[in-house]
Amino acid sequence: EVQLVETGGGLVQAGGSLRLSCAASGFTFDDYDIGWFRQAPGKEREGVSCIGRNDNSTYYADSVKGRFTISSDNAKNTVYLQMNSLKPEDTAIYYCASAEGATMGPMLSIEYDFWGQGTQVTVSS
Repeated sequence: EVQLVETGGGLVQAGGSLRLSCAASGFTFDDYDIGWFRQAPGKEREGVSCIGRNDNSTYYADSVKGRFTISSDNAKNTVYLQMNSLKPEDTAIYYCASAEGATMGPMLSIEYDFWGQGTQVTVSS
């Protein structure tokens, strides 16, 4: 069974930090990419960051560049999103998703095949 599970969300004050985890299981392909998306009430789903399994290349949306860092732990089959200097506009449900081949640029949801259940991040001012 293909499964992605996000954990680590919560409530934090502006300027604080959180680390999200995405644990993957059940993959049958050798190479895949992992992306983080977020969706706030009344807004479109936004691609935040992704990491390529072939070469560990990364992409960050301009809105989070310099504040968020994506990384992977192959031994644990887990991808992380370290979020620093959080702002109220970062408040959203955060999802991780997998793709067999994702563009390492502005992210498109249609490229991602499997999705986690999401974890809520709330940043208060």
